[in-house]
Amino acid sequence: MSEPVKLDIMSDPICPWCYIGKAHLDRALAAAPDHPFVIEWHPFQLNPDMPLEGMDRRAYLEGKFGGKEAAVRAYAPVVEHAKKAGLNINFEGMKRTPNTLNAHRLIHWAGIEGRQTAAVSALFKAYFVDTRDIGDAEVLADIADSIEMDASLVTRLLGTDSDMQDIRDRDAHSRSMGINSVPTFIVGGKHAVPGAQPPELWAKVIAEVSGAST
Repeated sequence: MSEPVKLDIMSDPICPWCYIGKAHLDRALAAAPDHPFVIEWHPFQLNPDMPLEGMDRRAYLEGKFGGKEAAVRAYAPVVEHAKKAGLNINFEGMKRTPNTLNAHRLIHWAGIEGRQTAAVSALFKAYFVDTRDIGDAEVLADIADSIEMDASLVTRLLGTDSDMQDIRDRDAHSRSMGINSVPTFIVGGKHAVPGAQPPELWAKVIAEVSGAST
């Protein structure tokens, strides 16, 4: 039997490439149920300077890309790759771009309870499929409840600054390591795999690390 191999994933719940990358990884893991990976998700904010309350999505995109047409062009590859991954992203339904600091706190707390990947999956679905505002405390509490966490405890914690600085520090640490885009996957603490890689690549990685760890 293979020895466990750590797979650290730097990701942001509003990053479409992270959503696509997870879908590809999930497919590869499902095809190799005896894979050796032990997965941990790490915070990386695409928009660390976003106001805590978030902002109107159209205004955000047009400001970032320089107009509606440029934003549409920028997102065309995302739509194409999402479809190939079997994902439907409801860009039309999204009204706000949230600050993800609190979503990252939820992922952190879920990790303490062994529900981290479930939290990441639920946040991706809430944002990309159900177009919910995952910066909103009530939405986050509802997501927590859906993965069998204590929603009332999460609500109380969100009302404090608990673990805020820890999330910011971990984000800064990733950037200090040279990570400037997500998703970024670190295999066994050594090898970086950047971007939303296809399942075929992950199948090769799984075969290699399984062979190396037996």
